[in-house]
Amino acid sequence: MDAQSKLELLADAGRFDLACACSTKHPDEHRRRSEDGGRWLYPVSLPSGGRGLMLKTLLSSACANDCAYCPLRANSDPGPRCTLEVDELAKLFLEYNRRHRLIGLFVSSGVIRGPDHTMDRLIAVAARLRRHYRYKGYIHLKIIPGASDASVEEACKLASAVSVNIETPTARHCADLSQKKRWDEDIMRPMRLIHRISREKPAWVDGRRPRPIRQTTQFVVGASTESDHDIVSRMAMLYRELRLQRVYFSAYQQGLGDPRLPGEQSGENPSDRLTREHRLYQTDFLLRQYKWNADDIPFDGNGRLSLTLDPKKHWAETHPDLFPVKIKTADREQLLRVPGLGPVTVKHILQARHSASGVQDLKLPKARWNAAKDFLVWQ
Repeated sequence: MDAQSKLELLADAGRFDLACACSTKHPDEHRRRSEDGGRWLYPVSLPSGGRGLMLKTLLSSACANDCAYCPLRANSDPGPRCTLEVDELAKLFLEYNRRHRLIGLFVSSGVIRGPDHTMDRLIAVAARLRRHYRYKGYIHLKIIPGASDASVEEACKLASAVSVNIETPTARHCADLSQKKRWDEDIMRPMRLIHRISREKPAWVDGRRPRPIRQTTQFVVGASTESDHDIVSRMAMLYRELRLQRVYFSAYQQGLGDPRLPGEQSGENPSDRLTREHRLYQTDFLLRQYKWNADDIPFDGNGRLSLTLDPKKHWAETHPDLFPVKIKTADREQLLRVPGLGPVTVKHILQARHSASGVQDLKLPKARWNAAKDFLVWQ
């Protein structure tokens, strides 16, 4: 294949890895094809509040690993497999960046021969862009489970962000998905190392201004027998102890994995699995933005999040003694516990309520008010 054909195949295969800052609000926004080719572009929210596009691809679809949920696993038949050469990917990205003003590159890969061999190739892409082409923009590198400390450290020098896909919340669940991966040694060890590196004072590299490395990860939801409580507990630990920037979730896609996989035999409705993914994103927002604790999140007797209620409303309905909240006198934390009220709306209420004579004077958005009105009184 020529480089263009390989990129089209590999960028399409990269859709299974979500651990970059991709939109998750609406299925249409997850990714879209460019007008001049088959490569995938991902919308990204910027710190400034704007939006940008990121090119996301695999370096190779060949893989020596046995991850039972993955269609690219060894001994499966996903169709043609291919590998981009280092300079092929670097040149294609720069050309695409010239046309579309991308905010950066996210590059992952199947495991070629072994973790460090694959990391050498991924690092070489970043080094080629940084040192040869003087690219100073955003690069996100996937860290291959089992990579050596030296490979992880070199990736952190060159990348803006890195990610190790945790996939499951415990070693027991990891064993359901792979006989090769060691959960603590191959996955948690590099995550802990990245955290240590991120706490060090960054050194100047290739003329770039020093900045701390960002770390994200991804859970595969429903491939094993994990409960939502298992995932949320682990997620809270990752935020608390390893200071991850983001945690992503990917509902296991029925039929793509090994037929012996627990997720294939569980009988779980695929639409319910997608709803679980959505509820986990809502829970992530409560932990990350609202600073809730994992103990605040309501689960059923099986450790599952409600499929019919979002976690915040579920919590409110199980704490009737704390409602209704008095708009006129409640503090910020009390208002943030009200379903439908987020940080922006609460800030508006706190600023406007002193000169308001009633709810109508606050001029709350109709959708916000309809979600919150059953849990509020004026005074």
